[in-house]
Amino acid sequence: MKTTEFLRSSRRKRFGLAALLLLASVSIFACAGGPDAPRGATHVLTANGTVNPVMQRYIDRGIGAAEEKNAGAVVIRMDTPGGLSSSMDKIIERILASKVPVVVYVWPSGGRAASAGTYIAYASHIAAMAPATSIGSATPIDASGGDIGGDLGNKIKGDAVAKIRGLAQLRDRNGDWGERAVREGISAHTDEAVQQHIVDLEADDLNGLLKAIDGRKVSLEQGEATLATANAPVVYNDTNFIEDFLNIIAEPNIAFLLLSLGSLGIFIELLHPGTIFAGVFGVISLLLGFFALSVLPFNWAGVALILFAFLLFGLEMFITSHGILGIGGAVALVFGGLILTSDNPPEFQVSRWLVFGLAAVLATFCLVIVANIIRIRRMPPRMGIETMVGKRAVARSALEPSGFVFLNGEYWSAEAEDGAVKPGEGVVITAVKGLKLRVRKHKPEGE
Repeated sequence: MKTTEFLRSSRRKRFGLAALLLLASVSIFACAGGPDAPRGATHVLTANGTVNPVMQRYIDRGIGAAEEKNAGAVVIRMDTPGGLSSSMDKIIERILASKVPVVVYVWPSGGRAASAGTYIAYASHIAAMAPATSIGSATPIDASGGDIGGDLGNKIKGDAVAKIRGLAQLRDRNGDWGERAVREGISAHTDEAVQQHIVDLEADDLNGLLKAIDGRKVSLEQGEATLATANAPVVYNDTNFIEDFLNIIAEPNIAFLLLSLGSLGIFIELLHPGTIFAGVFGVISLLLGFFALSVLPFNWAGVALILFAFLLFGLEMFITSHGILGIGGAVALVFGGLILTSDNPPEFQVSRWLVFGLAAVLATFCLVIVANIIRIRRMPPRMGIETMVGKRAVARSALEPSGFVFLNGEYWSAEAEDGAVKPGEGVVITAVKGLKLRVRKHKPEGE
């Protein structure tokens, strides 16, 4: 029997190892640099959504693949409301260091390059916009989404103005308008942007853009380059599986839920060993939670508080604290959720409703379990020798003070507590000491 169980365990381990190797292989394949493309081709990237570490990694990978293939140009089709300044800075640095010309194309119609997108467009070698698109609203905001006042606000705005003016001077664009976009939060639609020399041109579609920029000269770090895009092959380097997956889970609320549910799964496994599903689910959720945090700015103190909260929930099950540990766990979870992404812009923070709601649910769940544990502990035993206490027996010999009593068809050694007992008299069991009963005389009702 033990051999069979060992073989089954070995098979499960081999299957798990094979699954991990397969997942690793798929991940490596999915993260490959870019598509096969001939020399001089135009590589097209599509950057939609908020500017975050996932977009930054994608653009870095796309430009790197274009450099390896000796591409003629990289076109970044962009539609963004803005995002993290840290990710924006890294994208700008990558564009400025690019060995191939980078074209930012605000697309599709109705799209925008707002906030961080404005800086990225200013950094590009050529900036273009599709009809009915907009650019601007580049004022820095604080973590709550409001204006930054006082000396700190002046410093941050001054730094942002210097950055956009530096990019404008480098690319020969309208620095005055860029400063107003930072200080006043103004925006411009396509016609205004072209007329005021905020961007270089308007293009109805990608083909029109490639024909319009053909023959233009741009300055790279290694020298001047002339674009040849009219008849060059076009290859699309879209986001890969890992980047798409990260875009789904690299969201503060999802990361917070993954950390919380993962800790809860491990907590259930520790409470009821052998619940394999809960343990596996907990480990996977925790790993995915940390994977999501790897591309999000976060505070380690928040992570520590979340894990500590579930440690307190677990201790509540084993230590009689009458709910104090459970309430402490709820408080730790609330503070952990609020601190986790507190320094980020509003769209990169954990929802307060989610934090308070989850803490309330888990605290209630914990208190219900504690109440049931206390109730069970107070219940009289229903099995075992302890259940004999309080039952009646009949003396089969004189108890002076020791002798024998008859109970449930069995003879038991007994000792009287309140004097001698004659054979045939009734007694009540008061305690069990090993295999010997302690009894007292049974007094009829009313006596």
